[in-house]
Amino acid sequence: MVAATKFFRVDDLLVQIYNSEAEMAQEVAEITQKYLQYVLQQQDTAAVLLATGNSQLKFLDALIALGGIDWSRVILFHLDEYLGITADHPASFRRYMRERVEKRVCPQQFHYIEGDALQPVAECDRYTKLLQAQPIDLCCLGVGENGHLAFNDPAVAHFQDPYAVKLVKLDLANRQQQVNTGHFPNLDSVPQYAFTVTLPSICSAQKILCLAPEKRKAQVVKEMLQGSISSKYPASILRQRSQATLFLDVNSASLLA
Repeated sequence: MVAATKFFRVDDLLVQIYNSEAEMAQEVAEITQKYLQYVLQQQDTAAVLLATGNSQLKFLDALIALGGIDWSRVILFHLDEYLGITADHPASFRRYMRERVEKRVCPQQFHYIEGDALQPVAECDRYTKLLQAQPIDLCCLGVGENGHLAFNDPAVAHFQDPYAVKLVKLDLANRQQQVNTGHFPNLDSVPQYAFTVTLPSICSAQKILCLAPEKRKAQVVKEMLQGSISSKYPASILRQRSQATLFLDVNSASLLA
């Protein structure tokens, strides 16, 4: 196992820093493998919430390459999806998960948010019931450049959200990030609304592993760890979760005191 070069706590949140994104991804994969093996020794199935985005790519590849997980006993969910795009759209999170995860590991089930559902509010209710049918054993996610978790942007993030899944309007910084990372050709093509699993649902997971590599995340990492715990930087809520670990590389940690 690769060792973190530094580790410390900020409030209840454990933070670990690695020399490179590859080293970070490899260790998160090994932690995930061992944890899911442990969960499946204790119970029949494991429920896992997964994120999309560039921060997850190396981790997912490393996890799948490790093997050693009985995926036929794992039920998968994902955190968010754009409103109004089909499952085969190049930027669809369903497509991302289907190609990068489901086809490669064949889980017992992969529950998808249907972004092009004809009744979006009913789709929120449907997915809420699926999420609440069993405890979430593990949530793997990243941090947006505006501090969002899933699509809980600062303007719509609520630490005591009454909803488990909701429709939100995406802010400009979030939509621009989707262009900058190559998911859409220009800002006008990025949907303005999306489905998201809310912060209380994320925080209810028994274990939370948050990956935030790359230089472009350095400023938001500094704010979420050294600023106040506030919806201004939604990811700061993880500082209240003792079951959460934030994984950084030297680039994303470069502005920390």
